Amino acid sequence: MRTSRLSLLTLTLLTLLSGCRWRSASEGEDAGTPKAAAPSGPPRMLTLKGSDTMVLLGQRWAERFIQRNPSVKLQVTGGGSGTGIAALINGTTDIAMSSRPIKAEEKEQLRRHHPEGPVELPVARDGITFYVHESNPVDTLTVAQLKAIYQGDITNWKDVGGRDAPIVTYSRENSSGTYVFVKDEVLGGEDFTERAQTLPGTAAVVHAVTLEMHGIGYGGAAYARGVREVKVKKDARSEPIAPTEQNIRTGTYPFSRDLFFYLPREATGFPRAFLDYVLSPEGQKIVTDVGYFPVK
Repeated sequence: MRTSRLSLLTLTLLTLLSGCRWRSASEGEDAGTPKAAAPSGPPRMLTLKGSDTMVLLGQRWAERFIQRNPSVKLQVTGGGSGTGIAALINGTTDIAMSSRPIKAEEKEQLRRHHPEGPVELPVARDGITFYVHESNPVDTLTVAQLKAIYQGDITNWKDVGGRDAPIVTYSRENSSGTYVFVKDEVLGGEDFTERAQTLPGTAAVVHAVTLEMHGIGYGGAAYARGVREVKVKKDARSEPIAPTEQNIRTGTYPFSRDLFFYLPREATGFPRAFLDYVLSPEGQKIVTDVGYFPVK
C-alpha cells in the first residue's frame, strides 16, 4: 500500500498512564502481541524520534500498541535520522528511528554516556526510489546518470533520452538519513549540486514532483503516489531493475536498505514489550500495510 502524505510534526498518543508489568508471548495467547497486566511502578512514557521516512510507520505501531495496551503513552516525532540519533545521545528520546546506519562518531558519542550501547534493531526494509512526473517519458536511469543529475553534470532531460527540457532536482535536508544514503550510495560521498532544491520530508519531495513536469526527486518506496518510479541500471550494460517488493527484500534493487531503531542499551520491561510487538507478525503486517517490507 502506498501512502500520500506524511506529517513531520508530533503525533502524541495520550491515555492515563501507569507503569505496567508485561507478559511475554509464551505466557499467554496471541504470540508476539504484548498484553498489559496489573499496573505497578511509576508512570512511563516511551518516546520515538528521528527519521521522517519512518514517522508514519512509528505512528501506526504506536496506535495499534495502545489499542491493545490502553494504559500506556507513546510519542512519535520526526526531524530526520540525524536529529533522532542526536536526541538519543543527549538523552531526550528513548528510541531513535533511523533510515541509515549509525555513524562511527555517533556511536562514540553515545558510548560516553552508555558504554553498552548502541543497540541496533532493523525493523523494516525499504528501497530508495527516484520519482519523476507521470508524463516524463524517461523510465530508466543508470547509477552514473543519477549521480551526474544530482551533481549538476547533466542538466537537460534530452541527455538521458527525454524531452529537451531542464531537469529540476529535488533533494532532502542534510539531517535526513535518506539524504545521507543517496550521498553515499549514489554520489560516492560527493556533494549535491547547489541547484538541487532541498525540501523537509519525502512527502514534500513527492508533492513537488507531481507539480513539476521536469522534476526528479527521491525517497522511500512507500511514498510514490502521483509520480512514477524510474527503474535503475547499475551500469549501461545491466538490466533495468524496478523497486518491487521482491527486488527490495532480496537486495537485487541497488538502493535497498534497512530501517532501524537505535536504543542506548538493551531494552527491558515496557520498551521491550513495544519492540516485541513491532517485530511480531502483527507488527510486521503494519510494515506491509504502510508500504514498506518486513524484515527477514
